[in-house]
Amino acid sequence: MNHTIQNTIDKKTMQKQELRIVLQQVIYKVINPVVRFLVRIGFTPNAVTTVGLALNMGVAVIFVMGAEEGNRGDLSYVGWAGALTLFAGLFDMLDGQVARLGNMSSSFGALYDSVLDRYSELVMFLGICYYLIGHHYFLSSLFAFVALIGSMMVSYIRARAEGLGVECKGGLMQRPERVVLVGVSAIACGITSYYIGGNYKLFVPGIPFHVFETISVFTIPITVMAVLTNITAINRLRDAKRALDKKEFNK
Repeated sequence: MNHTIQNTIDKKTMQKQELRIVLQQVIYKVINPVVRFLVRIGFTPNAVTTVGLALNMGVAVIFVMGAEEGNRGDLSYVGWAGALTLFAGLFDMLDGQVARLGNMSSSFGALYDSVLDRYSELVMFLGICYYLIGHHYFLSSLFAFVALIGSMMVSYIRARAEGLGVECKGGLMQRPERVVLVGVSAIACGITSYYIGGNYKLFVPGIPFHVFETISVFTIPITVMAVLTNITAINRLRDAKRALDKKEFNK
């Protein structure tokens, strides 16, 4: 019975990975002309990765400015930060393609990309937490920090498992999904505030507090990410354990 359940889970995981590969190939076809242009003008993969970090630092700056200069109801900063998050995320895909199409792959390049990706995510979440704390969304800032912990553990478990000789790439909340979720929800929050106002609150009769406000368009996905990243990390740990046990059994 347990063997049948495990086979079903493995099949679903393979289907998700196949869908992910198909989507990646579609995106690569779209961005490859840009990649070839970058190669022609002399951009290296490490340069592209560095630009991505600089853009994510810009995301953090926008969030900090929103906390320092904007008021609680001005969510335009969140929207602009979301747009820059998606643009910065594009460079995460560009650097790998520049390395492949430009025949510039290297071991240090792979390490450099991985390290700067972690810095990029840390800086982005620093900005998010600063903004939420600055406008007194303390519970949401806590969930943002938990999402950061989960994000780092997802990446760390993969790196540690690969260092031990097993592949560990599964899960719902890998870096591309995290970038898209943060970027899209932040943009949606900014757009929503334009139409209904940044201070909108929804009350339900019988409940003494509001059940929804405009910033929730951004903070609810962050809360979902806090849960799913840590579930992904735990699942990767379990997958790595199975792979390592199998590896040791076959010795």
